[in-house]
Amino acid sequence: MASSVPRVLVLGGHGKVSLLLQPILLAKKWHVTSVVRNPDHEAEILALGQGQPGKIDVVVDSLDEVQDPSQAQRVLDKVQPDIVVWSAGAGGKGAPSRTRAVDEIAAKAYITAAVGTPSVSKFLMVSYIASRRGYPPWWTEEDRKSADHVNHKVLPHYFQAKVEADEHLEALAQKRRDGGDKVFQAINLRPGSLTDTPGTGRVTLGKTSARGNVPRADVAAVAAALLSRNDTRGWFDLLEGEVPIDEAIDQLVQNGHDGLEGEDLQRIHARAV
Repeated sequence: MASSVPRVLVLGGHGKVSLLLQPILLAKKWHVTSVVRNPDHEAEILALGQGQPGKIDVVVDSLDEVQDPSQAQRVLDKVQPDIVVWSAGAGGKGAPSRTRAVDEIAAKAYITAAVGTPSVSKFLMVSYIASRRGYPPWWTEEDRKSADHVNHKVLPHYFQAKVEADEHLEALAQKRRDGGDKVFQAINLRPGSLTDTPGTGRVTLGKTSARGNVPRADVAAVAAALLSRNDTRGWFDLLEGEVPIDEAIDQLVQNGHDGLEGEDLQRIHARAV
C-alpha cells in the first residue's frame, strides 16, 4: 500500500452498511474518507471517529452527477486512497433513471478510475447475491427460480445496473492482472436479503444458496475482514450462518474459491478490450 496506514475512500458513506463498516475500519487505525451527497450528514459521519484511533473526514459529492471516469478521478486525486469501497446506490428505490445513474453509470465511472489508478490496491463492491447473468453450479432449481424472480420481476432495473457494474469490475481487474499486477484485489461482496438484526460474527460465505438473510452488521464485518487481507479476490456470496468470519474466509482462500463459476468469463473479460 501507499502508506503504513491504509487510506480508504467509502462511496455511499451514509448508507446503512457503510455506517457500520466505517467504525470497524477506524478501530483498525485506518484513515477513512466518506463520500456523502447530503451536507447535513457530515456531522453524523464525523462523529463516527470520536474515540477511535483512526481518522475520518468527509467529502460532500453527489454520485448522481458522476457520468464519466474523469469526474470520479477528481475525487480520487483529492483523497489519494489505497482502497476504494463502493457501498452506494439507489437500492432499487426511486425512478429507474436514478438507479441506472448511480448503480451503473457512477459505479462504472469509479471502477474505471480506481482500477486505472496504480496506487489503488483494492476495490470492494457491495452488490447482492443474485447479481449474475449465469447460474452457478451450486445453486438449486429453487435458487434459480428465486434469483430470476428478483432479477426480472421485483428489481429488474436494479439487476441490470448492478450486474453491469459487477461485470465491469471483473473485466477491468482481469485487464490489470493481465498487465502484470498480481497484487490488485477486486472484491465483490454479495449479501442476501439485508436485515437490521444484531450481527453474530458467524456467516455462510462463498458458495451459498441464492435465498436467505444476513445482518447488515455482518456484511460490514465481512467487508472489513476481506479488506484486511492481501489474498481475497473475486465474488463472495454471503448469508447468515454458523462459521466465524475469519475462519470462513480462511477456508475459501485455502480452497481456491471461485465465485464466478457459471459466468461467461470470455464475454465478461472481452468488455475490457
